[in-house]
Amino acid sequence: MKRFNLAALAALAILLGGCAFTAPRDVPPPAELPQNFHNADNQRVQAPEPWWQAFDDPQLDALIEEALQHNFELKQAVARLQQAEALLKSANASRLPILTAEGSATSGLQQTVSGESEGETRSVSLAAAFELDLWGKLTARSRGARLDQQASREEFKALLLGLTARVADAYYLVVEQRTQLQLAEQNILAYQDSLQMVERRYRQGLVPAVDLYQARQTLASARASHAAVSSSLTSAENALAVLIGRYPGSELTGALAELPPPPEAFPAGLPSEILTRRPDLRAALLKVQAHDSRRAAAIADRFPSINLLGSYGSSRSTYTLPTIEGEFWNLVAGLTLPLIDGGRRRAEVNRQEALVDESLARYRQAVLTAFQEVNNALARNHNDELRIAHLEAAETSSAASLRLAMERYRYGLNEYLQVITAQVFHVQIQQNLLAARRQLLSNRISLARALGGEWLEALADQHLAQKKDSAS
Repeated sequence: MKRFNLAALAALAILLGGCAFTAPRDVPPPAELPQNFHNADNQRVQAPEPWWQAFDDPQLDALIEEALQHNFELKQAVARLQQAEALLKSANASRLPILTAEGSATSGLQQTVSGESEGETRSVSLAAAFELDLWGKLTARSRGARLDQQASREEFKALLLGLTARVADAYYLVVEQRTQLQLAEQNILAYQDSLQMVERRYRQGLVPAVDLYQARQTLASARASHAAVSSSLTSAENALAVLIGRYPGSELTGALAELPPPPEAFPAGLPSEILTRRPDLRAALLKVQAHDSRRAAAIADRFPSINLLGSYGSSRSTYTLPTIEGEFWNLVAGLTLPLIDGGRRRAEVNRQEALVDESLARYRQAVLTAFQEVNNALARNHNDELRIAHLEAAETSSAASLRLAMERYRYGLNEYLQVITAQVFHVQIQQNLLAARRQLLSNRISLARALGGEWLEALADQHLAQKKDSAS
């Protein structure tokens, strides 16, 4: 009796010890988070969700919807999510009994003690197999697959967020480039008028030949700039077409004629909210937990495993007389205890622990990067608003300076070089102001992307439901 009690206590200790090793561990939280974001104004009005509704642009809404339906990166993400779901089903199936049906039929000639005997044998049976999950190995594998599936879903949501931001960015770049092209055409007309004025004054002998050459030079430079902007516009339109699933060269109709005013900057909220609003951070955390589950499964694989095998069936043989037929069954319990494997299982445990450490470091790096993105976006939004105000003031001054330089040149009070300088500076200010206004829109988009949002859950559900309906 004492020996039995000692054996039972030893088995219980091994069981409890194995469960302790294979239980999931808590992921250490990131380092203490900052109390607030730099340049954040959390008193702003709450932005609508989805974020692009704040731009109040029907064309942008239509393009994003088209991208959600036809973008091939998104289709790849859907396929990856389906793979993860299939792996989860496979892992869950390993925890259930396996039932197979077997049958055989033979006929032939056999030698028996009484001579040759011709006959046949037939059998039909059901076989079942089941592994007892004493140490939680199968549970850990199933948990790891479930966490992988959840991480894939979060990555899908992150791609949704990134895709909407990229479409909006590409769309407003197209609008800016079209406006830049119009500005370049206006500048060409202005330089042509200036050249005609210089040519008249040159023929009248009022100005030297150098003024004529300088006027032709600025006109040629303006035409070269027009060609460069035209090329940039084509590239921007092609990039947008590919994002929404079209071939490059597709015509974009209904776009805005000029850049819209930016919406109010989105509220950053509390820094701690970033950990739950960003799907990429949730995916990184789930991957840490998934690797930890596989670590637990690798540890449990070093403990004994018990398999139950059973079969039941019937057979019939006519090789002997009388015919032998009847039912049969058997039940087998098998114990497998790893003894010597050359360190393979221990090496797998070490590998899984290293994967946990790697994924944990990747998660913490992702958190730091997320805070960097939010702070950068807030700073760029704040500073670009100031930059635009200064550029608008500079544009007003440069326009007045250009008018004065032209008037003085007409009356012979200054050289044409001053006119050229004023023209070039005014054009640069106009181009920079357009680029800055588009950049502010881009900064708003970057801020929305960096902040994430709970609205992604509903969008992901809607998109996946549509995919399932179209597949069925």
